Amino acid sequence: MADKTDPADLAGMFTGLIAQQTEMAQQLFAQFAPALAAGGEDRAMGDMAQWASVSQRLQAMWAEFQSAQAADMAGKLPGLLLGDPGDFAGIMQGWLKALPLSAPETQQKLWQDSVTLWEGVLGQYGIGPRAAEKSEGGVQLPRKDRRFADPKWRDQPFFALVHQTYLLLAEQILALAEQAGTGDAARTEQLKFAARTLVEMLSPAHFPMTNPLVVEKTMATRGENLVKGMEHLLADLKRGQLTHVDPQAFRLGENIATTPGKVVRETPLYQLLQYSPTTENVLEVPLVIFPPWINRFYILDLSPEKSFIRWAVEQGITVFVVSWKSADESMAELVWDDYIRAQIDAIDAVRERLGVSSVHTIGYCVAGTTLAATLAVLARRGQADKVKSATFFTAQVDFEQSGELKVFIDDQQLEALGKLSAQTGYLDGRYMAATFNLLRGNDLIWNYVVKNYLLGEDYPAFDLLHWNGDVTNLPAKWHMSYLKDLYRDNKLVVPDALSADGTPIDLTRIETPAYIQAGREDHIAPAASVWRMTRHLRGPWTFLLAGSGHIAGVVNPPDARKYQYWTNDDIKDVTVAQWMKGAVEHKGSWWPDWREWLSSVDSEEVPVRPHAENSVYHGEAHHDTPIEADDLPGLVEAFHGRIGHWSEWRQ
Repeated sequence: MADKTDPADLAGMFTGLIAQQTEMAQQLFAQFAPALAAGGEDRAMGDMAQWASVSQRLQAMWAEFQSAQAADMAGKLPGLLLGDPGDFAGIMQGWLKALPLSAPETQQKLWQDSVTLWEGVLGQYGIGPRAAEKSEGGVQLPRKDRRFADPKWRDQPFFALVHQTYLLLAEQILALAEQAGTGDAARTEQLKFAARTLVEMLSPAHFPMTNPLVVEKTMATRGENLVKGMEHLLADLKRGQLTHVDPQAFRLGENIATTPGKVVRETPLYQLLQYSPTTENVLEVPLVIFPPWINRFYILDLSPEKSFIRWAVEQGITVFVVSWKSADESMAELVWDDYIRAQIDAIDAVRERLGVSSVHTIGYCVAGTTLAATLAVLARRGQADKVKSATFFTAQVDFEQSGELKVFIDDQQLEALGKLSAQTGYLDGRYMAATFNLLRGNDLIWNYVVKNYLLGEDYPAFDLLHWNGDVTNLPAKWHMSYLKDLYRDNKLVVPDALSADGTPIDLTRIETPAYIQAGREDHIAPAASVWRMTRHLRGPWTFLLAGSGHIAGVVNPPDARKYQYWTNDDIKDVTVAQWMKGAVEHKGSWWPDWREWLSSVDSEEVPVRPHAENSVYHGEAHHDTPIEADDLPGLVEAFHGRIGHWSEWRQ
């Protein structure tokens, strides 16, 4: 039966809940606002009017949103914020049925442990049978978690008991998932992921009445934080994506992606950007960077102080970057062959433009995977010398140990994803963003639920998270092939199991010198998985492990003096864990190490030549000085709004 609930009824239910919480807050937590009780009848009446105003505004906003959804969106509001493709929540419920939560022995242990915990926690406050254990040095709770580090979680026994009980339950649920005998390793990983996602979601920090910081903020602002939080929530629901940063804080070409450059080539699939040199001499061999085609190009050109591109230019490198087009309906039939062909096209365009025989390359994440396939294709065709060196930022080619993303790769979910993108011909990039956010739910989802929706805080200005939310769409056919052929079937490391543009792919034919960077805390491309690339290359390689994760481990400029990295030149034929035992730790950024390695491959330099106006797409060989940066952002943005003509370009 269809749901015929009136939007006004839903709004009334929501408003009633807020009113109940307000009344309970005034009764139970008056200690946060003692002046409230002593303010007299006039103050009380004023407070009642304020809470009534808050309640009415919340009701009106919710009713307006529900009406707009029903009337204008016809039920098509993207389920990306609180829902998921193919009812992933329903899929997870199926996984969780494997947990013996209702088993008598589980219930008995939980009850016994809970009673012991409650007595111990209350005893810290001089309450109950263990009141004599109260410490003079302050409350000492048995379980620690950074989500509850604020002293307000310990100031009152109620909040201490709530969060300590939650941590106990979380421990037991996660332990049950770890010990569950599913008989299938993949199924066990799905169960562990579902259990972790569940306990993260149910944290008392995420509910107004059980979060002391929210209670205090609500009393202090007299509910205005809830109004502001509702505004944030409804804006995100309309947008279909969780907002992490101030949407108006960054503009391409103004405070991010400001390195001077221009568009020197454009195809239906990509634009080729060249950046202005700042040194008198440059390396003779230019650099072509392939960013991930699941994100925007400027990940390596954030704010000027974080820009790898700006830094590389200052190091005397002629830098080119590919900006991939976000998929639209016209790109439904694109496959891996098209991206590999595009990488070869970009390499040839730079060689022709500068009159050089070869280029250095960088492939970041999935573009690094594609770069490895590109190198294999060139090697099979006898054209390996087009690429002088290949650098891989957090890139995988062997997906046997590819981490938690594999929990999303089974026949049921692949079928759901296929249906999701069948109508448009592409996967909406917001689904991909939601998937990556789930991998770090506490940091990328629930932290912002508390700050944005419950506390009603202003959005911060953080360039990296701005880029993270600037999503791109993926061609449907290529996306499904990538998940099935690589993540599920791991065909890329099987010689000639895959082909591109009519050429079989065999990674063992790659003799190009390679620099392979991994992130120690990478949750998207785990270091152990990135390391496995070294098992498949025939040529010389250097492996480097950077501190931090998938983004911060890469975007770590020397001037920041953050993190560290590890090198080990002596041990080769081992696992990454064994490699790490003999590795040497270095403080700070690994960028200078990479620059030194690049010169070890080829250190020849040439003078920068004057700019030639007639060489925007094709022209005489030169390392020229491109036009000002203001032109680049506008051209890139306009490019993403145009429909491509694939049949012409593929011929």
